[in-house]
Amino acid sequence: MKAEMRTELTFRIGEIAALTSGTVAGDTETTISGVASIEEARGGDLVFAENPKYIALALKSGASAIIVPNAAQGQIETSKTLLFHSDPRLAFVQVLEAFAPLSDFPVGVHPSATLGEGVELGEGVSVAAHVTVGDRTVIGDGVILRSGVSLGADCVIGSQTVIHPNVTIYDAVTIGKRCLLHAGCVIGADGFGYIQVGQTLRKVPQLGTVEISDDVEIGANSCIDRAKTGVTFVGQGTKIDNLVHIAHNCKIGAACLLAGQVGLAGGVEIGDGVILAGQVGIKDHVTIGDGAKIAAQAGVIGNVPAGAVYVGFPAREYREKMREYAASAQLPEALKRLRALEKRLAALEAEKV
Repeated sequence: MKAEMRTELTFRIGEIAALTSGTVAGDTETTISGVASIEEARGGDLVFAENPKYIALALKSGASAIIVPNAAQGQIETSKTLLFHSDPRLAFVQVLEAFAPLSDFPVGVHPSATLGEGVELGEGVSVAAHVTVGDRTVIGDGVILRSGVSLGADCVIGSQTVIHPNVTIYDAVTIGKRCLLHAGCVIGADGFGYIQVGQTLRKVPQLGTVEISDDVEIGANSCIDRAKTGVTFVGQGTKIDNLVHIAHNCKIGAACLLAGQVGLAGGVEIGDGVILAGQVGIKDHVTIGDGAKIAAQAGVIGNVPAGAVYVGFPAREYREKMREYAASAQLPEALKRLRALEKRLAALEAEKV
């Protein structure tokens, strides 16, 4: 049998309408026992559909109820129960939150955990098996440290933060409140700094730290390096995907989205609300303005102004790059014409001799 994450919770669609501020068309007593994609929906599931194409698919699905836009009222004939909402995607997220399973982490310190000298634990802290906490580290109320977490000395972990298995946080790192660190991420490892001395490389000591603001999420196996001097900083509410690398002395603003395999070289500064799609690479000491969007696999080698959309390598403004791509597509035909012209010119010159 295929494993799946399901809960024992059930809601009536009328309760969901109240939760999401939506409007029901159909039986308000319809029981919802789960949420699903349109393709996988079965009886008791709730799905959402934002446009006519997906509404048509949802109507044919096994779902018991569908969240649809307010604009579709009066346009859908179905025996299924409908939940009309001004923002179906937001409503679906609210329902997912309602169904999210609540993990029961026991309060207290597991016997196999190791706490250093002068560690301060807040109220309601859960420290799981084989956790290591360094000297003088301060852990706020309601923090959850899952198995195998390693915290260095002199760290500060804000209240209600959850740190998943095998996360490593080096010395003197600060993590804000309500953060979520997924398995295997590493915060505060040395920045990549060396100087060449003759035929050898000499390591540059990395004496700075890392500060993570409140409500930040950091994906599995992502790495945020400590600064050479000063601080590597991640702003409030920023969300970082799996396998992202943030180098020493980077500054990332609030409410940014960094998708998988993004790589930032040292000293990059990113404004608020920036989106970096998958595999974006950014050269050292580049500045990205507020609200900029960088498309997947772009290579950024210069500053990007606020609000701009950049694509490609080297990354350029979207419309400029599209013209470049269009011109590149014509190069083979242009080369043929050039060679034909060269032959005609050579023939004309031969006639003059």
